[in-house]
Amino acid sequence: MTASPKYPARRPRNLPALLYAALAGILAAGTVLAAAELAGSFFTARARPLIALGSTFIDFTPLWLKNFAVETFGTNDKAALFAGMALTIAVLAACAGILAHRRWGLGVAAVLIMGAVIVACVVTRAGTSPVDAIPTVLGTAVGIGVLRGLIRRTPAAESGESRGGRSPAPLRNRPTRRGFFTAAGLTVIAGTAAAAGGRAIAAARNTTASFRAALKLPAAADPASALPAGLQSPVAGVTPWLTSNADFYRIDTALSVPEIDAETWELRIHGMVEEEVRISFAELLASPLIERHLTLTCVSNPLGGDLAGTAKWLGLPVRELLARARPAADADMVLSTSVDGFSASTPLEVLQDDRDALLAVGMNGEPLPPVHGYPVRMVVPGLYGFVSATKWIVDMEVTRFDAQTAYWTDRGWAQKAPVKTMARVEVPASFARVPAGPVDVGGTAWSQQRGITGVEVSIDNGDWQPAVLAAEASVDTWRQWSFRTDDLSSGNHTVRARATDPQDGVQTGARADTVPDGASGWQSVQFMVE
Repeated sequence: MTASPKYPARRPRNLPALLYAALAGILAAGTVLAAAELAGSFFTARARPLIALGSTFIDFTPLWLKNFAVETFGTNDKAALFAGMALTIAVLAACAGILAHRRWGLGVAAVLIMGAVIVACVVTRAGTSPVDAIPTVLGTAVGIGVLRGLIRRTPAAESGESRGGRSPAPLRNRPTRRGFFTAAGLTVIAGTAAAAGGRAIAAARNTTASFRAALKLPAAADPASALPAGLQSPVAGVTPWLTSNADFYRIDTALSVPEIDAETWELRIHGMVEEEVRISFAELLASPLIERHLTLTCVSNPLGGDLAGTAKWLGLPVRELLARARPAADADMVLSTSVDGFSASTPLEVLQDDRDALLAVGMNGEPLPPVHGYPVRMVVPGLYGFVSATKWIVDMEVTRFDAQTAYWTDRGWAQKAPVKTMARVEVPASFARVPAGPVDVGGTAWSQQRGITGVEVSIDNGDWQPAVLAAEASVDTWRQWSFRTDDLSSGNHTVRARATDPQDGVQTGARADTVPDGASGWQSVQFMVE
């Protein structure tokens, strides 16, 4: 019988069935990761598939995308990466679910390919072995089983559409929405429990936190000099001169903070040296340590950015260990490597001169926080962190720039990157509203190894006027400044600042991006007087 035009035959509703299949794929992918998390709790942290995927993604991230992430999200760049990864995994998993719904063999192949990619990411990370692939293999097997169970429970379209290449089941035996969502709910509960259990087991097996909590740092053989009065700018709202550990910026390539046993940690110095040197954590602590206030700056810091901070560091001068190793006369670089495979190329002369380049073990009076390099990291004043501030350091190879390259130089960044002179306007903040009359302006300037001898301010592109400098702790720390404007009328206004150092003179106004060796230019802040 032909349907009348008024009541046309209903078309098969395929979309709902595909949505169920897509959801099945997403849940199966979540189960893969959850099961691998549980199994991985009995292995090293490097065996966790999500971390391996993210680390590999970072390694192959185009330079422009990396810069965009740092400049857009700042210290939240890793959270943004995980969100992007979750979305990508969800899309791929949904496609695998739809393939499994159409042809089961294709769905299995898709899952196996995804599992193989994850395994490749795991076993190619620094410090891993083929054994570390076991959690991913187990997780993939569990995920295939979950996908099979959910696809079998996927409600078919009204047309009697087949699932996985099978003929439709009799009506009374066909899966229902209730059955599917019951199985889906149980999958979510089991996956959540597995992931939480894995993290709990890993935390219980990890002794790093308890060892660090019990660690008592030795007193410095050469304590930091007493800080002079007047370091802090009198303008309310200017960042604290000393940055707390909690507020200190973190930019690195590690998605998962390495868990290092300080009792077995060892640093190896080798390469173009007369004598290879190895030092343990206990030997490092027993050495004559020095304490210094130093400002660190990230090369990814844009104009006016907050990727800079000052802390009190405790450590052993790198030059002392290099003196023991006796580098070859034609060596000109030290390639320092982290336990997670990151590397930095530092000019050898910088590590041998009289600056306070340290193998740091303490930060602001306590052992290094895990996110800042516990148990040992490098701190080198005057250089951007990507060529000097290796966290979780385990290896230093004395070599040459024409023989070795480092992590970021392989990606187009400069080999040598001295910190550029910079003035930052912090008050008023961008687009702030302030009352009419004189306006207090304040901020921070830095030029490590050279020092700051002056800061000038320009209001509404007018003449440059000298700001009042706060006290200086050393040439290796930032210096704050303040300025009070004349009465300003209601409306929009602009403030610019530039610093002067005794070596290079006035900070350049030429604008440059962060790539390849740090941003330059004069920061401009707009604000409104009401």
